[in-house]
Amino acid sequence: MSGPRVNSFFLGNSSGVNFSIILSSVDEETGKLQLANCNGSKRAGDWHLTVTPGVNASKVAVSLTRTLQLCLPNGTDCCVTPLCVVETLQVLACRDSVMLARLLIQAEIYANSSFTGNVSENATVIPNQAFQPLGSCPCDLTAGACDVRCCCDLECTPDLKHLFNESCFTGVFGGDVNPPFDQLCSSQSMEYIPDWFPFLCVQSSLNNTPFLGYFYHGSISTSRVPPFKIPLQISPGKIFTGYRQGDPIMTEENEYFTIPQQSVAGQCVENAPVAYLQNFDVKCLTNLASYKEGVPRDVRINTGTGDFIQQNVIYRTITDTGKFITESENLHAAEVLCQNVTFAEHYIFIWKDKNIEQVNVTVFLGSLCDGETLAQRFTVKFESLKSTNATELFGNPGYQVGKPMKAANMNVSDTSGSLNIWQPAGRGLCTLATSTPVLFGLDSFSGCILEVSINEDCSLLRGNVTEKLNSLIQATHVGKRSNSSYSDLNDWVEIIRLDPFNSDTVVSSGNLRGICRDIPANLNIRIIYADVGAVQGVPWREVLAVQISYSTIIWQFQCGLICENSTSFFPITASVQFIKVPAQPPVPMTR
Repeated sequence: MSGPRVNSFFLGNSSGVNFSIILSSVDEETGKLQLANCNGSKRAGDWHLTVTPGVNASKVAVSLTRTLQLCLPNGTDCCVTPLCVVETLQVLACRDSVMLARLLIQAEIYANSSFTGNVSENATVIPNQAFQPLGSCPCDLTAGACDVRCCCDLECTPDLKHLFNESCFTGVFGGDVNPPFDQLCSSQSMEYIPDWFPFLCVQSSLNNTPFLGYFYHGSISTSRVPPFKIPLQISPGKIFTGYRQGDPIMTEENEYFTIPQQSVAGQCVENAPVAYLQNFDVKCLTNLASYKEGVPRDVRINTGTGDFIQQNVIYRTITDTGKFITESENLHAAEVLCQNVTFAEHYIFIWKDKNIEQVNVTVFLGSLCDGETLAQRFTVKFESLKSTNATELFGNPGYQVGKPMKAANMNVSDTSGSLNIWQPAGRGLCTLATSTPVLFGLDSFSGCILEVSINEDCSLLRGNVTEKLNSLIQATHVGKRSNSSYSDLNDWVEIIRLDPFNSDTVVSSGNLRGICRDIPANLNIRIIYADVGAVQGVPWREVLAVQISYSTIIWQFQCGLICENSTSFFPITASVQFIKVPAQPPVPMTR
């Protein structure tokens, strides 16, 4: 034990049990404790034993009766050294001189750290708080004892103060509760004096300081200042002035209109607000156990001016579910539970200026069975009311982040082209992968897997991979703007294609089985653009150049101990990088 009191319990019936405490000493010859007997009492030296009987247990308390204060000069009944008590105790429980239980206690107790001084029994007089602080000695924290380093503590004797006189607390905590303040003209203690000091300073006595101040008992006049009130705005608030790009679309219930979307981490967020003029196309994986219905389709949409419109919903049934079911477990037909769920939702918002004119929704339904994983698809597309014609030549002609790139193939009669990246499904094989358009301003990386054998012909493999990569770029030009006209060649930039095989280098046909050189495993699409202006505060972005290049590798067939008649997987990838440059070359720096 390290304190003046310790508690323990005697378990069992204590009727007829005699408790006693003894001081035990160590035999100098054997080094063992002397044998104890049941003839002790409840007091031993400075120790006292207290027993509180109970039903099935008795509380046993051992306490020290002496003081633990360090001795002052000529002091008695005190501790001479900091380690005040070092003793060994035994608590015995006996019945009819038979020992039932024994508790061994090793006591090492140190003296108190505070010093006992002269304690005055006079009542404390509380001063008038209007003219002097209530706490004139903030460091006086212990009642009836001297606090070390607190030189304003009246309970510290001169002998005790002599021990720490050079280490007293300073400042307000040390008792200087009314120091000169920085704004006082006579103060010279400021570390950083402003330029205007002492031209603007306070002439005052220390009786009136920021640490104290007077209480004035003047006449009370009722204030007639009208209360300051502002109308409470309910979040997110109704929109009556029209939408701006990026604003969340609101419903009649003054709530966000939400559709599942992908977060930055790639996970699907169920209640993600739809932003005005921002298209997206996402897929979210779910199964029958975790499937949830989305927002009710009878919710009316705020047009942006306080009016509300109903969604025009068309329902269709999907018979070929192969593009949506990405995983299936082998279950017995009798055990399979199926349910009619939503496979895809396509939203088309017809807009004009800052308002929504119409909302068309196409919902595809299908049967989802237990054990299957569904890739739900959600698309949102904003179409201008004037874009029902062939071209869209109004508003902001520049690209907006998240919108598909406009491509063209000028070598064929049908000039419409595409700029895509892969969107793998299932096992990620290239034979099953679909494609998705390249979205402006969004760097992306995707790929798929080819199945190859150890007997692959290098020339055929090289041509097959090149064909797969080139299938993503069905275009010769890319539109400078989102409204580029197919009839005006000046609205387009030609795609710069870098041949994967340099004409100066002879492509190795390879003579090693399972090893091929110069295989174009990655397609690099770099798009350079610039901000050339703004329309209603929205940046006007134009594409300046598009470059396509290939990264080649040395392919080697991967197999275990046996390579005959086995197949391996060869991943090929495509990456898109958007590079922003100044609209005009910067002015060169001159000395």
